[in-house]
Amino acid sequence: MSNEFAREITVDISEEQTITGLSQLIQPYQSEIYLKKLVRGTVVEVNLKSFLGLITLQLRNGDRLTVRAIGEDGERALQEVVEFLT
Repeated sequence: MSNEFAREITVDISEEQTITGLSQLIQPYQSEIYLKKLVRGTVVEVNLKSFLGLITLQLRNGDRLTVRAIGEDGERALQEVVEFLT
């Protein structure tokens, strides 16, 4: 049975941090990792391992997100994403 972990965050990243860096960071994890954000009035949830999905979210500082990870290494994966984005 898989474990599920979730956390709400506010994005606070530097100009040097890119979605490419975030994508590379999470590749070793077996868990499915999702970001959920309100985009133009619609809730959008994308798989973090989808580069196109990351582009769709157009992350900016101050954005409120829900980070969700499902899987055996989900807790550690969630923590990595939270540390990267905050």
